[in-house]
Amino acid sequence: MSEVMESTEDEARWVAVCTRSADADGAFVYAVGTTGVYCRPSCPARRPLRRNVHFFALTAEARAAGYRACKRCRPDEMSSAQTKALAVEAACRTIEAADVPPTLAAIAAAAGMSQHHFHRTFKAHTGLTPKAYADAARVRRTTAALGAGETPTAAAFGSGFGSLSRFYDAAAECLGMSPSALRAGGKGEVIVVAQAPSSLGVVTAAFSRRGIAAVRLTDDFVEGRAGIETLYPHALVVDGGEDFRALVEEIVAVVEEPRLAEELPLDIRGTAFEERVWAALRRIPVGTTATYGEIAAALGRPTAHRAVARACAMNKIAILIPCHRVVRSDGTLAGYRWGVARKEALLRREGAVA
Repeated sequence: MSEVMESTEDEARWVAVCTRSADADGAFVYAVGTTGVYCRPSCPARRPLRRNVHFFALTAEARAAGYRACKRCRPDEMSSAQTKALAVEAACRTIEAADVPPTLAAIAAAAGMSQHHFHRTFKAHTGLTPKAYADAARVRRTTAALGAGETPTAAAFGSGFGSLSRFYDAAAECLGMSPSALRAGGKGEVIVVAQAPSSLGVVTAAFSRRGIAAVRLTDDFVEGRAGIETLYPHALVVDGGEDFRALVEEIVAVVEEPRLAEELPLDIRGTAFEERVWAALRRIPVGTTATYGEIAAALGRPTAHRAVARACAMNKIAILIPCHRVVRSDGTLAGYRWGVARKEALLRREGAVA
């Protein structure tokens, strides 16, 4: 089985080399036996013959095997994509720590980019503009203050909102509930539950007004429903009935045949890093897997494989955010919240396990 998984991984790497994928830089290097050189996937050099190519997860492994670094793509140095990712991550930390949102000019200058280039780069990595990210960060700070018992007015001004009305507008957009309801522990948010059987157990889906907020795979209906109530202890949890049957059956269809997956609306709630990890998981193609280290490297955090593993464990939306496609560095199946047997079955259906 490990040989099959390694072969599948190498084929995915070869596709990245053929397409000169900059997104794969940092995840691995490839070495060419006829030249004795190793390169990053995006290297513009002439494409070698597949039979002469060997893959290594680390540049040190390539050097240990007797290869030398390419002078053209310089694989031992950080790639442009990794540099940009680190700059965006540093900007995110700056924004989250600031009482008053920093100006675009200030954070672009700190990143060493023009304002236009930084704005475009930031949005490509986070899915948000710097201003929208700053608004969301302020809402999260206000959320924490409300949870600690502060009044909406004190929490809003303490988190950097210029007026109470601006906070209410932002909260309605980002939180899906009123600040007073949030302060009461989420009372007033409505979570709709729908369930249906599948070949891998009962699928329980939770829907908010923004989309699918949770998907669980359990042995029975009671366990699935109880799990949703645990996730949202202060919300009004109601049964969707026939109105939501078609929606949950779309999720069941993905369980049975992953290649039928469509872009369903998701209500994703996590830290900035968790949401970046979950976005990376959704980019793993059906039929392939990635290691925790590869995900970390793709995010510009090559040593953060443990943090990636924690983010996978915190994933509330099974199947649709495919944490089951992440494996250990040796190709073995790591733990899965819904059971390793279900993980292996999902990967087998996707063609990632023979």
